[in-house]
Parts: sequence; structure tokens; C-alpha cells
Amino acid sequence: MKSKISNALSDFFFEYETPRQVLVRNRKVGVVCRLIQVVVLAYIIGWVFIYEKGYQTSDTAVSSVFGKMSGVSYTNASGNEMVWDVADYVFPSQGDSSFVVMTNYIITEGQKMGKCPELEGNCSSDGDCEGGSLKRQMTGVCVNATKTCEVLTWCPVENDRNIPDPPLLMSAENYTLFIKNSVTFPLFGVTRSNLVENIDKEYIKTCLYHPTDSPLCPIFKLGDIVKLAGFNFETIAKEGGAIGIVVDWTCNLDVAVKHCKPKYQFHGLYGNPNETDKARASMGYNFRYAKYYLEDKVQKRTLLKVFGIRIDIIVQSQAGKFDIIPTLTAIGSGVGIFGVATVVCDLVLLYLLPKKEFYKNMKFKHTITQTPDPDSEAVSTDTAMTK
Repeated sequence: MKSKISNALSDFFFEYETPRQVLVRNRKVGVVCRLIQVVVLAYIIGWVFIYEKGYQTSDTAVSSVFGKMSGVSYTNASGNEMVWDVADYVFPSQGDSSFVVMTNYIITEGQKMGKCPELEGNCSSDGDCEGGSLKRQMTGVCVNATKTCEVLTWCPVENDRNIPDPPLLMSAENYTLFIKNSVTFPLFGVTRSNLVENIDKEYIKTCLYHPTDSPLCPIFKLGDIVKLAGFNFETIAKEGGAIGIVVDWTCNLDVAVKHCKPKYQFHGLYGNPNETDKARASMGYNFRYAKYYLEDKVQKRTLLKVFGIRIDIIVQSQAGKFDIIPTLTAIGSGVGIFGVATVVCDLVLLYLLPKKEFYKNMKFKHTITQTPDPDSEAVSTDTAMTK
């Protein structure tokens, strides 16, 4: 009993088993095998290592970004002269990564709380004006002069049916936007700013972003932003729209950190307000804004329906650096994929070729155990044919 256990342990610890391999000289199978191996090798080297950088570990950044507009406009609507600066045409105040630049407006001055007739609707008697309304609170009176219902609201009622065309603030095309952005990759301890090397105060004073001539300048002309996003400025300025500015930090930290630089991309959001896109349910971008004041101890307000360009500054980032663990994982998965060539060639060899039975006999060794004598060893017969 001890000898059997000892022999079993000896066989387990001091013997090595390896699968038998058969060298098959067949041009068709050989060509198929090599083609599959070449494709797998190209996938591993080209896609996994070069394109996807499977040898790197990656990290996303913690970022901070803000935008600052500059520029002045002059308007003279119905004899009302006004000069607009950043405090007037940027909503909300400066510093946010998402804001609206006013390009057109409808102004209703001197509103005070009271009763006045609606601009739209039709009534023939007071009974048609009973109850409330989703927009205004009706008083139950039909005004004969206008044939519209009287409402309790800010009077005079806003008339926003005619949008100024051309836009009142067409000069907004020359406004400039300054973007300041910093990113930190905590895993690698790297911090970068879009004010990269060689961008100093003197450069910022004169530079203006251009995709090819000045791709790192952080100052953008509003008209250029609209154009790069695929819009016509006059069209988007009339009814408003939304544009996303993407600051892309895709960095390879296996090279010098100074090569980690931002790239700017411009995308139209919420659809294109061009004439061919008018069938959409809701076009443009607008909101209402009121300035309140007291006149003769009566509260009044100036109401503006603002049409503008909404700017969203979006930061996306990913940095990669060599790491032995993902490298070994990528190599191991690549070696495993090489087994596909063996599986495919075996299927061709054993099931599709005319001499498939011959190759089966060459590949597999059949072992027959004789049962009459239990103490006898297994008799092994190799059925491989020697044709």
C-alpha cells in the first residue's frame, strides 16, 4: 500500500506531461494557419498596443474651467440708445463654464401690476373670460375695444410676436471669449493648464484662436466659434442657439509632459437653427429677464425677452502611462487569441480535407485497457497509419 502511494506521489511530482504534436505538410492548411496568425498579430500590435495603447494604465482628470467675455455693443431701437457691456449681455455673471451671450432682444418698458387686455384671443361677452388661464389670471371682463379678455398681470402686456430682424446685437460677432482651464491627473501627479509653455501675457494680448495658425491661443472670437460649430451667425443671433466648446486633454505621459496640450472642438447643441431645420418642435434659445425699480413709490419693471447663444465649456480628459500589469495582460490575451489558428486548422484538417481519417489517426492515440487480467498494465496500440 505504501509503495503504491509512494509511486503515485513520485509520478505526480517528478513527471511532466506534454501533448503530442503532429507536423502536417499541407499547403492549404499551412496557408490558412499563417494568414490567421498574421491577422491576429496585426490586431495585437496595431489595435491593442499602438491604437488602444494596451500597455498603459489610464486616468481621468480633475478639472477647473471658466470663461470670460469681452466686448461692447451699441443699439438704437425705436430711438432708445443703449451701450451694452459684459454686465448687460452675459447671463449669469462672468466666471461660469456655462453662460448665455445676448444677441437679440424684445424690450417692454414701464410695466406695472394692473389690469389690461390681452393681445391675443377673442371674446364676445364677459362669459367668455371667466375662470383662470394657464398664462394669466383673467378678471372675467371682455374688453369691447380689443375684443380680448382683461387679465391681471404686468401691464402693458408683452408683445413678442415680431422678433427683430436683423438682430439688434449683430456686433456680438466681434466679442471675444477667454477660456482658462487646468487639469490634474491624480494617479500620475501631473497638473497642466491650457496656458501652456510659450503662452505669456504678451502673447495673449495679440493672439486669436485659429485651428491651424494658433491652435493653443485661449482667446476665441464669438463669430469664429459659431462658424466652427457649423452655424450662420446672423441666423443663430436672431433666435438664439447653443454651442458646446470641448477642451480635449488626451495625453501620452510616456513622453515629456510639455507635449500634453489641449485641443479645442466646437459642436452645435439642440439642433441647427438654419432655415432648413424649421420643422423642429422648438428652435432657438431664449429666456425672460426683468429689471425692477420704483417710480413714484410704485414698483415697475423693464422686461426683456433675451435671445442669445448659450456657451457650454466641456472638459474631457484621459492620460495614459506605461504599466507592466496591463502590458502583461495584453500580451497574455494576444497569446490566447493565437489559439484560434490552431482551432480553425484542426477543423479543416479533421473534417473538411479528403484525407481526414488519415489525419485523425495521426493526431489521436487510442489506448485499450484489457479487463480480463486486472493486474496487467494497459496495452497501448497506436492506430496511426503509415501510408
